Amino acid sequence: MEKKKGGSFIKQAAILAAASMIVRFIGFLYRVPMTAIIGDSGNAIYSAGYQVYNFLLILSSAGLPAAIGKMVSERLALKQYRNAHRVFKVSLAFSAAMGLFFMVLLMLFAQPIAVNICKIPGAYYTLLTLAPTIFIVGIMSVLRGYFQGMNNMVPTAFSQIVEQIFNAVFSVLLAYIFIKQSVALSAAGGTAGTGIGALAGLLVMLFVYWLNSKSIKKRNRRPVRGYEIESTSTILKILLSTAIPIIIGTAIYSITNLVDMSMVMSRLLESGAFTNKEAEVLYGQLQGKYVVLTTLPVAISTSIATAAVPNIAASMALKDRSAVERKINAAIKISMVISVPAAIGMAVLADQILLMLFPTVPEGGELLRIGSISIIFLALSQIVTGTLQGIGKVRIPAINAFWGAITKIFFNYVLIVIPAINVKGAVISTIACYAVASSLNLMALKRITRMRLKLTDLLFKPLFASLIMGAVCYGAYKGLFMVMPNNTLITLVSILISMIVYFFVMLFIKGILREDIYMLPGGRKLAALCEKFSLL
Repeated sequence: MEKKKGGSFIKQAAILAAASMIVRFIGFLYRVPMTAIIGDSGNAIYSAGYQVYNFLLILSSAGLPAAIGKMVSERLALKQYRNAHRVFKVSLAFSAAMGLFFMVLLMLFAQPIAVNICKIPGAYYTLLTLAPTIFIVGIMSVLRGYFQGMNNMVPTAFSQIVEQIFNAVFSVLLAYIFIKQSVALSAAGGTAGTGIGALAGLLVMLFVYWLNSKSIKKRNRRPVRGYEIESTSTILKILLSTAIPIIIGTAIYSITNLVDMSMVMSRLLESGAFTNKEAEVLYGQLQGKYVVLTTLPVAISTSIATAAVPNIAASMALKDRSAVERKINAAIKISMVISVPAAIGMAVLADQILLMLFPTVPEGGELLRIGSISIIFLALSQIVTGTLQGIGKVRIPAINAFWGAITKIFFNYVLIVIPAINVKGAVISTIACYAVASSLNLMALKRITRMRLKLTDLLFKPLFASLIMGAVCYGAYKGLFMVMPNNTLITLVSILISMIVYFFVMLFIKGILREDIYMLPGGRKLAALCEKFSLL
């Protein structure tokens, strides 16, 4: 039974991770023509408005899916069905009110925010187009959190894919239409696609809720035995005490992006080595290329963390300590098995990847090469944050995020103003930020749970296999490019070779075990195939 539960947890995480990868891939597909249309300067305008929107979105609803998922899963584990549904209803009302407030706030203050905070006046239009999205996403986040609490990640996964498809189509279409007017309006057209996509995702979630409404109502009609119906004030109090620390921790990381937006521009100009236009281009490379690419593999860790919170919370509610420890180790291991090779591979093929994705504006490879290591620390920070939230320690990640943010601000201030370092200082400070936060989170997790983390399996084996993979990847690209000088084709072939090499090395050094493969969707078939070739 325990293995079945473990498999269920990993499979739910795998569903969400697969959806996240599809979403990110679609994101790449539309960001490539978007960047070709608006350029690095347009990316700066797009990113500036998006960072402000993202910060307000975090304040209004970021902690709700995790908090709702945790609260619902705990009540379902104890068979408190009516209380689980009351959590949903109270959260929906609260999120709608918060979303409406921040939507109006952004609309009223878009102009001064663009000029005084973003320091990019053209961001005014992107802020206006993004304002309604705050309300839409807030409602959608409650529905997603409710189904996540039921340990059902499929609605969230499907709605994310639909959301991103609509986002991609309308972002490119509207950016293309408005580029004839100005770059600023074209960037705003791109952000308008975000709102259209969010609306499509919300409609999907509402449809899924309607499909499940009969079974939900039937479950809620069961007699109340052994528990009391919680009041609105009680639920709201628990919701806020759970969500606010999560919001604060997430908001701190978002603030670091706002700090980047403000400090990168101002410190570059203070260096005296760059014009305002040149500074915008560098900031566009930072946000439109480095940030977009390095957060791709982290999407998997985010998905695992999302699935881990309600699963670990349910095991905590049942006082099943062995299940909690097993799930924590499994979550961290999967995260590192994916993020470590992603970091090494991105560092090795930094210039080639940018040339493949952005052939008209391929600059920024050095940012990616230096900053790829941040993938490991960010992934570790995400997954350990999720596990701490799952065991009820929601304040600790917020405190550790604060120290990470302080570290980032310090390095930003010192490094960016140096002309030879310039925007690379923001990349270095990002590495330092997540290294501090993830280390503090990991130490806190070990102290609280007193569990033994197997660092050899969790980190050292993936790192060893990744270094071998990186060497093979570099040699494969150089050798194949001499035969066929086609960057896109050879980059893709080199990535494929690297993935195969990494998988075989991990099997050889027992970094991937039979039980790890079993927990994946279709794992038994994959394990049988490996056995056929004597790999297990």
